[in-house]
Amino acid sequence: MVINLYYGGRGLIEDPCLYVCDKVSNVLSELHVTVRRYNLYEEKNGISMLPKTLKECDAVILASVVEWFGFGGFMAQFLDACWLYGDKQKLSGLYMMPIVTSTTFGEEEALFNLTRAWKVLGGYVTEGVCSYVKDNTEFELNGPISKKIETAAENLYRSVNQKRPAFPSSELSIRRDLDAGTKLPLTPQESEQLSEYVSNDTYVKKQKEDIEELSQMFRQMLGNTGNSAENETIKSFRNHFRPKDGFSASYRLELSDKNSNLIIEVNGKKLKVYFGEKQDAEVKARLSSQTLTDITDGKLTFQRGFMSGAIAAKGNFKTLRIFDEIFNFT
Repeated sequence: MVINLYYGGRGLIEDPCLYVCDKVSNVLSELHVTVRRYNLYEEKNGISMLPKTLKECDAVILASVVEWFGFGGFMAQFLDACWLYGDKQKLSGLYMMPIVTSTTFGEEEALFNLTRAWKVLGGYVTEGVCSYVKDNTEFELNGPISKKIETAAENLYRSVNQKRPAFPSSELSIRRDLDAGTKLPLTPQESEQLSEYVSNDTYVKKQKEDIEELSQMFRQMLGNTGNSAENETIKSFRNHFRPKDGFSASYRLELSDKNSNLIIEVNGKKLKVYFGEKQDAEVKARLSSQTLTDITDGKLTFQRGFMSGAIAAKGNFKTLRIFDEIFNFT
């Protein structure tokens, strides 16, 4: 028999959950059970790939400590990964023993959320450990508490060994509803491969860059069939772009009479110009379409327009002043 133990704490020496995990592991080892332990804080860069380890076990132990509110973030990430990339057929009927200790408050709420999440995944829940710990030493030396921990571990062994049935749960209907709304039904093999891609930061970064490039391309394609004046404006900015080494900035030019925004993103020698939205632009300016035309025709500089009141702007004023350096329309 193989049981996987997933510890979701931070590995701090004062964490009482560590004592419970060690105690449970020792009891199961005496029953000739192989316990494979995964410390999620050590696996944080590869948590999305951990669901595939569920294929090799007969039951799991989910252990976490409540330090201030709910069970830890590592455990939440692991459960998310189980839902997104786990083999639902393997998870269905897989026994889980919860371990929740608290050094503050809220251990019962954390236990409820942990067990309910596992039931939604389709698994069974056995008796676990749920305790508030005020003093670690007193907790570890408490005989009756130690006995209850041993009993919970033995109960997990019996549940798996005897394949004890569980009462039907309404959480299964929730899972069916959620599965019905899944837009991309994947096979277990495809989900496992996807989890490997997600955990690869270089791959994710490249995908984001490709998506941005495609978005820009489609914006250009849409622009080519749209307003010719907007196309000419974009073309004018590209033709008069004078890159400045090491300079990067973003501008949002709100056209007050057109109800549209011209977005300009500069990153060294790279330039993106399009009509759209960008809330986090470093410089946000409001001007009329005629004022913008005067700028692109070389009749007015951005700085003069701002000083005369034709342009209202806010944001990084150093970036604002450089606008006329990187776009020379004169």
